[in-house]
Amino acid sequence: MHRLFARQRDKATKPNGEVDLDVLGQLVAEAYEQTDRDHRRADRSINLMVEELDQLNRALEARVSEGTVALGHREAELRTQNLRFDAALNNMSQALLMFDASARMEIVNKRYCEMYGLSPHDIKPGMTLQELLSIRKSMGMFAGDPEEYTSELRDLMTRGDSVTQYIDVPDGRTVAICNSPMPDGGWVATHEDITERRRAEEIIAHMAHHDSLTDLPNRVLFQERLADTLLNAKSGHHRLAVFYLDLDNFKAVNDTLGHPFGDELLKRVAGRLRACVHENITVARVGGDEFALILPDLADIGEAATLAQRICQAIREPYDLLGHVVVTETSIGIAVAPDNGFLPDELLKNADMALYRAKADGRGTFRFFAPEMDATIKARRALENSLREALYQGQFTLHYQPIMNLDDNRIICCEALIRWNHPQRGMVAPGEFIPIAEEMGLIVAIGEWVLRQACADAATWPNNTKVAVNLSPIQMLNARLVPVVIGALASAGLPASRLELEITESVLLQNTEATVAALYQLRSLGVRISMDDFGTGYSSLSYLRRFPFDKLKIDRCFISDLSKDDEDGLTIVRSVTALAKSLGMVTTAEGVETEEQMDLVRAVGCTEVQGYFVGRPQPLKDVSRLLVAALPPQAKSA
Repeated sequence: MHRLFARQRDKATKPNGEVDLDVLGQLVAEAYEQTDRDHRRADRSINLMVEELDQLNRALEARVSEGTVALGHREAELRTQNLRFDAALNNMSQALLMFDASARMEIVNKRYCEMYGLSPHDIKPGMTLQELLSIRKSMGMFAGDPEEYTSELRDLMTRGDSVTQYIDVPDGRTVAICNSPMPDGGWVATHEDITERRRAEEIIAHMAHHDSLTDLPNRVLFQERLADTLLNAKSGHHRLAVFYLDLDNFKAVNDTLGHPFGDELLKRVAGRLRACVHENITVARVGGDEFALILPDLADIGEAATLAQRICQAIREPYDLLGHVVVTETSIGIAVAPDNGFLPDELLKNADMALYRAKADGRGTFRFFAPEMDATIKARRALENSLREALYQGQFTLHYQPIMNLDDNRIICCEALIRWNHPQRGMVAPGEFIPIAEEMGLIVAIGEWVLRQACADAATWPNNTKVAVNLSPIQMLNARLVPVVIGALASAGLPASRLELEITESVLLQNTEATVAALYQLRSLGVRISMDDFGTGYSSLSYLRRFPFDKLKIDRCFISDLSKDDEDGLTIVRSVTALAKSLGMVTTAEGVETEEQMDLVRAVGCTEVQGYFVGRPQPLKDVSRLLVAALPPQAKSA
């Protein structure tokens, strides 16, 4: 400041050394203004510095604050993560534990305590695995030795081997334990209750090897057991038997009553088969209505025969299926190892051949395999193939056997009897092909053809002669029977009163309510109903109460040996005719072959006779000539 004034004073001094006061005053004023400007400039610089320092301080404070907030956030995130970890750990479906290298527990979740019924207060981090297992053992939740188990597990973990164990807990559960080593020498263990999974796996395995309907072993399991049994038998020099069974006329049950009834029948049959055998005998369902069993350690052939008889008897007892009485039988083929082979497929094939033979011999029985059966089975199968074509190629024909009225010795009815005119074998008897047709399910179609043809033929006969047609049990069970009969009558223009339908009592054993209803419906149309082979069954009389038959046909077994010295036979026939008369029924004696027999049945009260003495079964043209010949002369000329 002094230097500034000195410079201003020098500027105001005149050359003569005098100071010009005006100039000096002006210069001093300027100097003050300059100084004032310099101060303001300095103030501004200071203010700027202060502002910069203030901004710096605020920035530093902000950074410190941000750091504090970030640290808080990190701490909060860590707390959240810990909560999430605890939540995840304690809500796992698996139990989890972590052990250090000295087998001390570092982590355990709640699921572990829940799984073994442990108190969380007793299970603390820091306790050893051996101590933990000792607690479980005291509670009945560990069956092993805690010290031995711990030692073995530590050895495995030390070697770095992961190991999974399946342990059955004493309370019946199964637990899968997975132990996985960690780099620091410790390990992580997970425990999972797999009881339900195991049960599901067992159920799936059971379903894969058992029939879903009957719960019997299926074909796969049967063949496995047969192979194992054969191996054991071969090593021990034992014999065994293989049974192959199927139900007779099972298809008819399915076709007439429906598959639910067929399924129920199969379940009932399976139950009876189980009841017939011991636990060491395998019984399996190997097909639709086919069953098989293995009889190991066979002492002798008689043992197999006895079992087969017991099974046949058990199966043929009537079944009550929701109010429907069903009767079925089983045919059985038996092959014995090593006599008939020592390979599973070979034994089954031979047992199947023996089954075919049992069916051919009348069904409801059993047969042992014999080498000559191979040719027989091939012939049977050839016959089946031919039978499939016979109906469509017109190979069937009808013969008719006369039935005579004993009051006037007039032929009043002819029974239709089917014949098969085989292109190579000639005439095939019904007894040979009808059982096969029933088994193959062809009998319904064949039966419908017989009805139509018999009605058409009878419509050409004179003198209102009736025609009798036999119905098989399978036909009678068919829901279309009544419409088929109506159609046959209408197509032929034959009055219903000229048709007689013959049934056996075995028909009434099947589906009783529906059968009786169908019979009443047919009778209401005017069709006459006859019970054929009366007296051969164990319940014939009971069926006379269920349905009022028009006619009883006395079976030929009561007539064929009848003579005047046969008092018992005559008494039986006399009793049947008296019973029928009291019930308003006609009686027909079947199998009359001599004049003596005809006189005897006439004397005891029979109404009609049928048999070789009256006439053999004959083609339509012959029976038509017979009927015309029996007409009065005036009727012939007309």
